[in-house]
Amino acid sequence: MKTVIVIGAQGKIGQAALTGLTKHRVITASLSGKGCDHQVDITDKASIRALFEKVGKFDAVVNAAGFCEYAPFAEMTDEQWEASVQSKMLGQMRLVKEGLNYINDGGSFTLISGILNVKPIPEGIADATTSGAIDTFVQCVAHELPRGIRINAINPTVVEEAWELFADMMPGFQPVPSKLVGKAFERSVDGFISGKVLFVDA
Repeated sequence: MKTVIVIGAQGKIGQAALTGLTKHRVITASLSGKGCDHQVDITDKASIRALFEKVGKFDAVVNAAGFCEYAPFAEMTDEQWEASVQSKMLGQMRLVKEGLNYINDGGSFTLISGILNVKPIPEGIADATTSGAIDTFVQCVAHELPRGIRINAINPTVVEEAWELFADMMPGFQPVPSKLVGKAFERSVDGFISGKVLFVDA
C-alpha cells in the first residue's frame, strides 16, 4: 500500500483518479478543501509546502487540478493568460519541485494535461497551450529526477460524467467512462513507466 496525495480530488478527473487508487492510502486536497483532507492552492508555493509538511513522507502525488481561461485568442488578456499558466502549467511544476523534498525513493508524480493540445477547439487555446507544455515537461524532466522517482502525465478527453458541460463546445468528440481515466492513473502510480503521456480518448 502506498501513500498517495490526490490534488483536485473533488473534480470530475480527480474523482476518476480515485477509482484507480482504491488499494492505496489516499490523502485528498483541493483549492477549497471542502470534502477533502487538506486545502492547497497550487499557484502558491507556500501553500504547496504547507500541504507536504502536514502530510510528511509520501509515495505519490496525483494532480487533477489546474484552471484555464476560455476565450477567443484575439480577446485573451495578459491577465487571463497569466492565470492559466500559473495554475495549469507552473502550478503543476511547483508540485514536482517542492514535492521532491518529501517524496520517498521510487515515488511518482502524475500530472494532468488534456486532449485539446492534440484536438484543439475554438476558445480553448490556453488549455491547449498549457496541456502541451505539461506533456513536454514530463517527457523532459523524467531524465532529471533522482532516486528512481518517476513522472507521467494523463491526457484525457472529457469524461462521461462531465459531458453535459462540454458537449456544445466539443462537437464530434466522444466522452469516455471515468473508469478508463482511473486506469491510466493506476498505470502511472503502480506501473514502471516514466516520462510518458498516457492518452485516454475514444
